[in-house]
Amino acid sequence: MLLGVNIDHVATLRNARGGVEPDTIKAAEICELNGATSITTHLREDRRHIKDSDVRMLIRTLKTNLNLEMAVTDEMQKIALEIVPHSVCLVPEKRQEITTEGGLDVAAQIVKITDFAKPLISAGILVSLFIDPVDEQIKASAQTGVQFVEIHTGQYSEKFGTSQEEAEFLKIKKAVTLAKSLGLKVNAGHGLNYQNVHRMHEIPGLYELNIGHSIISRAVFVGLPQAVKEMKDLVK
Repeated sequence: MLLGVNIDHVATLRNARGGVEPDTIKAAEICELNGATSITTHLREDRRHIKDSDVRMLIRTLKTNLNLEMAVTDEMQKIALEIVPHSVCLVPEKRQEITTEGGLDVAAQIVKITDFAKPLISAGILVSLFIDPVDEQIKASAQTGVQFVEIHTGQYSEKFGTSQEEAEFLKIKKAVTLAKSLGLKVNAGHGLNYQNVHRMHEIPGLYELNIGHSIISRAVFVGLPQAVKEMKDLVK
């Protein structure tokens, strides 16, 4: 499996003081040098962490791939078509949420998402849909023409170490199998950390894991290079 590192919370720390430190671009460079195969950023509508200027600088400086998480809005589509990242991941977004709370309801908006994704795909951008491990959402995603889905691992991560862990894990494993059978490539992420990520090796066919908060948190104690290396070792 590959490791994508989300650097949003480097920007969260920077924005807490309104200055320029820590430098998000430098953080991305360190992640690349220590094994990240892609850099993920979520350009939220409220710009609470990553800013437009960060994204535009990353697209110019990254040696690996930029994965841009974004809501299904005209503004975000315009930005993606202008900068043309390697990939985009379409996610649900609420102003009041602390972090993304669940997957995109693709089944309820197949036509909208299909139409939204078409110009992105035509521009050569890989499009992924961030979805819960639910059959209905996987089947709907396959109808939109996108190349990837990213399975939301939040419930598994929350239940890890409890009596409910196995049930949540099996939902993910089943979802990956179904998605692959429908011709989709599959990533996974949300809440994965140094303790629970090892079980992803039990799921054949996962392409990339996108992990952010845990790595940035670990970096506070051991430094970002070491934090990325440790996670890279666990993922590979």
